[in-house]
Amino acid sequence: MRKPDFNLDGWCLDDGEARHAHAPTTFWVPDRDRRERLQPGDFAKLIFRISVDNPEEPVAVESMWVIVRERISGGYLGLLDNEPDSIEENNAFWVGTELPFGPEHIINIMDRDAASISLAAAEPRTRWPQW
Repeated sequence: MRKPDFNLDGWCLDDGEARHAHAPTTFWVPDRDRRERLQPGDFAKLIFRISVDNPEEPVAVESMWVIVRERISGGYLGLLDNEPDSIEENNAFWVGTELPFGPEHIINIMDRDAASISLAAAEPRTRWPQW
């Protein structure tokens, strides 16, 4: 499964592990073991780089929550659970959009609850291309 690509999708994910390695005393991430054991309905916070229509600052960086839908090879498929502040509502990237991510992208975790487990089982607003 292909990963999000900034040029193709208009957004991509930052590597939280790399950020932590660069600033270990100021940028915390959960233990790798915990980031590799998420279950459907768990929440993962990720850092998104989003293309915006601003010539002075063409890239917005936002931290947003994603609900884990399922485990896949190398990581997870999840559903975006936040609305990005840097772009207007659209059909391609908004709450309910399915996206792949790996443990290296996770910068925080919240445990699942009954509501998030139900959302994880629901049909996504937009499915991630499987090619």
